[in-house]
Amino acid sequence: MLDSGPFIGNEDAFDLGFTGDGVTVAVIDTGVDYTHPDLASSFGSYKGYDFVDNDEDPQETPPGDPRGNQTNHGTHVAGTVAGNGLVTGIAPDADLLAYRVLGPGGSGTTANVIAGIERAVLDGADIMNLSLGNTLNDPDFATSIALDQAMADGVVAVTSNGNSGPNNWTVGSPGTSRDAISVGATQLPFPEYSAALSSGSASFDSAEVMGFPSELELLRLNEGDFEVVDAGIGAPEDFEDIDVEGKIALMVRGDLPFVEKADNAEAAGATGAIIFNNVAGEQPDVPGLSVPTIKLSLEDGQQLQSQIAQGNNTVSFDLDFEREVGETVADFSSRGPVMNTWMIKPDVSAPGVAIVSTVPTHDSSNPHGYSSMQGTSMASPHVAGAAALLLEADPNASVDHVRSALMNTAESLYDADGNAYPFNTQGTGSIRLVEALTVDSTVSPGSHSFGIFTEEDGIQTKRSSFTINNVSDQRQAYGFNIEFHGNPSGITAMSSSDIALQPGDSGEVRLNIQVNPDLLEQDYYEGTITVQSLTDTIEVPTILFVGEPDYPRITSLNVLETDEINEFDVVANVPRGAEELGFWVYDAETGEYLGLANTYSDVTGGTFETNYDATLNGNPLDEGEYVMIGYATYLEQTNTAQSDIFEVLAHDEEATEPAPEPEPETPPLCEHEAWSSSNVYTGGDRVEHNGKFYEAKWWTQGEDPEQSGQWDVWKIASDCTEPDLEDGYPVWTQSEVYVGGDRVMHEGQLFEAKWWTQGNNPNDSGEWDVWKAVQD
Repeated sequence: MLDSGPFIGNEDAFDLGFTGDGVTVAVIDTGVDYTHPDLASSFGSYKGYDFVDNDEDPQETPPGDPRGNQTNHGTHVAGTVAGNGLVTGIAPDADLLAYRVLGPGGSGTTANVIAGIERAVLDGADIMNLSLGNTLNDPDFATSIALDQAMADGVVAVTSNGNSGPNNWTVGSPGTSRDAISVGATQLPFPEYSAALSSGSASFDSAEVMGFPSELELLRLNEGDFEVVDAGIGAPEDFEDIDVEGKIALMVRGDLPFVEKADNAEAAGATGAIIFNNVAGEQPDVPGLSVPTIKLSLEDGQQLQSQIAQGNNTVSFDLDFEREVGETVADFSSRGPVMNTWMIKPDVSAPGVAIVSTVPTHDSSNPHGYSSMQGTSMASPHVAGAAALLLEADPNASVDHVRSALMNTAESLYDADGNAYPFNTQGTGSIRLVEALTVDSTVSPGSHSFGIFTEEDGIQTKRSSFTINNVSDQRQAYGFNIEFHGNPSGITAMSSSDIALQPGDSGEVRLNIQVNPDLLEQDYYEGTITVQSLTDTIEVPTILFVGEPDYPRITSLNVLETDEINEFDVVANVPRGAEELGFWVYDAETGEYLGLANTYSDVTGGTFETNYDATLNGNPLDEGEYVMIGYATYLEQTNTAQSDIFEVLAHDEEATEPAPEPEPETPPLCEHEAWSSSNVYTGGDRVEHNGKFYEAKWWTQGEDPEQSGQWDVWKIASDCTEPDLEDGYPVWTQSEVYVGGDRVMHEGQLFEAKWWTQGNNPNDSGEWDVWKAVQD
């Protein structure tokens, strides 16, 4: 944050008087350490909600939780939004709410994420940040739809685009949302160095700089020879019996993140590190590593390892400055477009590499925890903080204004060789805070897709429109132009006449585009809609597709255990169908191809499910571990997807089904003391009151259980209380918690919950809300 905030203009925004004061940002994540000195001032008495443990303490998972590893992700995100201490966030005076939807190890459920989104809206958040997601490129996935609804409810929703780049079509949900602001990650400008590495008479031609904490520390490697020590994979235990103080640690790629390897080497006193590949191919650059780190190929690394074993254990470096590289898109940042809507994603980009922010220490005597992380998870909160500045500047600004102001004023990005990135890589570019705060006009939507044009449909004309908003204090005249890159023959575009708008007015501009697919190659085409006034030039990205787009024909494959031994459910996603879909089986240990499990023809688009009995050509697979690779062919394009490892048990004729688990005993009739207004109760305490049993969610005294509503302290102890039934179904109550699939009767109608809910009246649910009416 020391570099990334000023780079996009947070200090200049502070000089203009904007710090996020009075704006509330919800962090929907792994929880937040609200006791961190840099964050404590951003939280009030109500901190948010924990959907993992179902209480009002959305703290991060601590060390030692038996359910999984500790977490720090949400605290890092929160510091980027509103850190106010050693770390200064983008909006340091914004208020924070935390919603813990991801538990130990950072895992969680779609239902909890949606519940967090809904509660943030109900709690009055102005902005929500979701630095989370899956790899499913689907605009209709539940979390994407939930963010669309949040935007419709007037809450600015910001989400990470995903870390599955650099290929197209890798954006995941909820980054696929139609309306939310999806954010890609950039790397700040950096110096590029060449590297040469030698040991005695041997040289290692694959040597390249992987990353470094500072140029000074990198260049110190040019100062003479260094002893190099084999440190295995670079785990902490690998350094226990070796001395790397002032030396170079040689490590092999794998098992641990590069950042962790470098951190472990630094903790052991190493001056630098060399990491060699464990497979053929390239290793990524990892900016900001804690020690200067050189990367080698597998072959060169094994050669150096062999020399060390023979006693030739000194190396020398020759590192030379090559060039200064500007802000670039991170390779890992997921790319669009979005399936089915064919929208450009991300919408904008922001710094997401080597971002230092707050993390929990879980040690009150040493609460100042900080760490460097990278990902679109780190980029997204830069944009959420930017949105807070915009809402402070104009508390009545619409979600569309916030989104458009950020998109319309973003800085276009170019790769290290000066080539403009495609729109599906960068969106409209990297956000700039002052420009967004001082914009005179906005254009909405901030990007546009004309969709697909096919030869079968001949020459086609499509019509669209966008809205110009004059947010300045003077009359503005506007002119328009639309041009597709390279001016390809076969695409003709027209726009409405120029318009003029008074201060505060809006106007609609119509666009017509005619495409003749016979004159164009099957591909996607980028264009720019340019809107000019006397004070602004706004460029709106647009794309169109000729022929069926080149999206992956199969995007995921899962082989899931069932209740039967060696019976598996195979679930594949084939977005728009497949003329042929098949599944190959491989030995997981050796990689040997074993055979074709099955093939299917003319598969419809969406989720495909089938059963697999662990046989090939009628013969059962041997006991062991396997992987399945699915392939799908559609319109002359074939793609594959690989499952995780699945295990086949021994096909023993005497093998028996595992003994069924005993039925749980029927709990005895609950017996609890009667509620008393003078008693103090804490979370988990139960009482009887007027014939019903209640359980306290947290500390309380004097609150009548019967008067508790949706977010109050008491809830019905459903395992102790016979529910009121109507036609065999429980009657909906405001205090009861329901999860997806639960059915209730309410005023004579049967409803089914789509996901977690409490207190939402079924009669008030609309198309995208939590309850749906069903027929039994």
